[in-house]
Amino acid sequence: MKKLVVVTGGTGFIGSHTAVELMEAGYDVLIIDDLSNSRIEVLDGIERITGRKPLFEKFDLCDRVKVTECFKKYTGIAAIIHFAAHKAVPESMDKPLMYYENNLLSLINLLRAMKEYGVKYFVFSSSCTVYGQPDTLPVTEKSPIKKAASPYGNTKQISEEIIQDVVSAGDPIQAISLRYFNPIGAHPTAYIGELPIGIPLNLVPYLTQTAIGIREELQVFGDDYNTPDGSAIRDYINVVDLSRAHVVSIDRLLAGKNKSALEIFNLGTGNGLSVFEIINSFEKATGIKVKYQVVGRREGDIEKVWADTSLANNELGWKAVIPLEETLRSAWKWEQYIRQENNG
Repeated sequence: MKKLVVVTGGTGFIGSHTAVELMEAGYDVLIIDDLSNSRIEVLDGIERITGRKPLFEKFDLCDRVKVTECFKKYTGIAAIIHFAAHKAVPESMDKPLMYYENNLLSLINLLRAMKEYGVKYFVFSSSCTVYGQPDTLPVTEKSPIKKAASPYGNTKQISEEIIQDVVSAGDPIQAISLRYFNPIGAHPTAYIGELPIGIPLNLVPYLTQTAIGIREELQVFGDDYNTPDGSAIRDYINVVDLSRAHVVSIDRLLAGKNKSALEIFNLGTGNGLSVFEIINSFEKATGIKVKYQVVGRREGDIEKVWADTSLANNELGWKAVIPLEETLRSAWKWEQYIRQENNG
């Protein structure tokens, strides 16, 4: 009998790729999503890749009654992977209360239901934003948690504190928190990928939309940072690599191999790349010249961050392996595919 894993936010970018990797690893998947920032057609893409559709429930995790009804309906849930959250730094600066309400209440409702219905295993979608602007690089899991630069980052810090408090209180929940750096790319089939609603707030979808002509030009937010070329530096990781880390984490929890009730791992490549380096790499990978304009810095953005991934590599047994140019080509292939589908 296959084990059932709940993937909240599973029609989103990382959630959909993780659903695919889980299903291909032999798990059954139940996706919970309110479709506020994703599309139902993503389920078709998952089915095209895996040959079967995941189970699906549409509701807002902030609705405690709906969460309870779902846990009553689906008995035998083995584990939860919690992606569902608002996730844009600039938007969180403008709408902090929306971020605190959605990101924290959904987590609390899930943890409460897990305790009530005896679901023990939990993987949390965290972020490198918990580190703020680090004093030293690369960032390890023992790096200080500094004051968050944005309400979004603060919700991730608070969420990790909530999970730690729950496991410390003796509740029989075992958790892994995965601190992502910058997920990019798409599934190699191009049947699923990153599809932001409205103007993209992340670099690569803005870049691909500019390359295909939807956007007039790419905006580069600042070229006066203390970096070699003046643009901000991030650790960009292929979304498929990232998704596979969630399968490894679920395997680890179910096998009882975790060494504490809450484990934390950085997920990145271990390499920092600037915005201009990503633009140049995309142009090299695709042969397409991208028009861009440098504008002012964006509030809430940090200057530079990249991961020390040695703990995830050695303890979790996971490593990012997909090359950057292949990742950028996959993002471009997805952009072309989705525009063809929309126009068709």
